[in-house]
Amino acid sequence: MSPFVKFYLFTYNFLQASAWTISLLSILNSFLSNKTINVAYASAGYLISVFQTASVLEVLHGAIGIVPSGFLSPLMQWSGRTHFILAIVGQIKEVQDSPWLTITLVAWCIGEIIRYPHYAFTCLGSCPYWLTYLRYTGFIIIYPTGLVGELLIMYKALPYVKETNLYAKFFSVFPFSYYDFLWAVLLVYPFLWLKLYVQLFKQRKSKLGKSEKLHGKRKRM
Repeated sequence: MSPFVKFYLFTYNFLQASAWTISLLSILNSFLSNKTINVAYASAGYLISVFQTASVLEVLHGAIGIVPSGFLSPLMQWSGRTHFILAIVGQIKEVQDSPWLTITLVAWCIGEIIRYPHYAFTCLGSCPYWLTYLRYTGFIIIYPTGLVGELLIMYKALPYVKETNLYAKFFSVFPFSYYDFLWAVLLVYPFLWLKLYVQLFKQRKSKLGKSEKLHGKRKRM
């Protein structure tokens, strides 16, 4: 990997980590100020939407081969989250103050605050063991929490989607409505998510094993 690519990837991951940290702090500050859990989208929804959308660059990174992830897995994660935050939450006010949305966005923030610094330090070739361990252990709780929140919000959105015939113009060229599409997403989403979840467990075994060996060698030195 060239020095320029390393610098670019480090900068990208540093900016993403900073944005998600600011988002989490904004949510916590609003919670402490307003004494209510239903504040996540109002306080950090715009910033989260922008940087979640910008993470499409990770699909490009995998596609052109500057990271080893490939493009399919990042594409699945990006499209699922971006559809959720822009097409559903961003357009349906009735779900924006849901406690489950706050739980979901906090889970997203915590996950990304761990994931992006891990990537940034890995670019430099000096990621501390504790961060690698956190990256490949924290997801065990964080990811299912986010999944449950996303599914519940999508389910809650269904009546409003049907009532307003959301995206009717766009879906007029298809033999089904957005309401039907969203039901299909709800049914398929857990199975696609499970594939990514199992993949992370495989990565966990591989990455933590390598990190433990390297960490042990450094201690002996």
